Amino acid sequence: MQTPDKQLTDEQSREVAEKIREELAKRRISRQALAEQAKLSLSTLEKVLGGRRPFTLATTVRLEQALGVSLRKNHAAPPSPVAGNDVAPDSLGSYSHRAVTWLEDVYITLRPSFGDKDALFAYRTEIAWEPKVSSLVFREGERTDAAYEHTGEVAVPHQSGFIYLVINRHGQHRVITVSRPTTAGEMYGIISTLRAGPGSQLTPIAAPIAFVPARNVKTPTLGRISPDNVNYALYRDHLRRTVDESFALFLPV
Repeated sequence: MQTPDKQLTDEQSREVAEKIREELAKRRISRQALAEQAKLSLSTLEKVLGGRRPFTLATTVRLEQALGVSLRKNHAAPPSPVAGNDVAPDSLGSYSHRAVTWLEDVYITLRPSFGDKDALFAYRTEIAWEPKVSSLVFREGERTDAAYEHTGEVAVPHQSGFIYLVINRHGQHRVITVSRPTTAGEMYGIISTLRAGPGSQLTPIAAPIAFVPARNVKTPTLGRISPDNVNYALYRDHLRRTVDESFALFLPV
């Protein structure tokens, strides 16, 4: 005989529903996308969020694992069983591989050209789980300036709702801060790095950046993207979303 799934109290269900709505708004993802990640029907998710059905423990656990956050009070982390080397270090957010599989993809990375105000720069970035370091890592490729291709760590802290792609080479940092993926899998934010100038001159610089899943671009073009490139308007529109939709802010002086 199958044991019935434990139901949360009405008060607990209201608290969980409120937390989920906050996460959906913060991450700009749809209920449909969350239902798919949690392997629930949209109908079930709509009913529990609308208070027409109480949350069960199993449903809550699935949603915690999909979001990578605790939805219940006095629970520090989602209670998902993980293997020995399947959890990232605390410095990266203590996430499990299972909780971040939705980030693993190949992206077209877009930012303004640092040398030409009318051009954009596009290259390939892969985000994947690396068992040797027990975390997500990112690897850049197909850059016209191959000497500057980077590999680094991916931090996914629960608190801020943002994702950090970090390079640390002998104490020199480059940091990319982006939003959680939209329903289309795109991420928008800011890159903070150094611009190489004449000779050995380096200048701190910050710029908008976008990560667009490669599958979302019919015929990707990479490298320096000038206004006559077939993808220039598309790429520019993605970069403009960073500021136009307040994924990131650049304050005037």
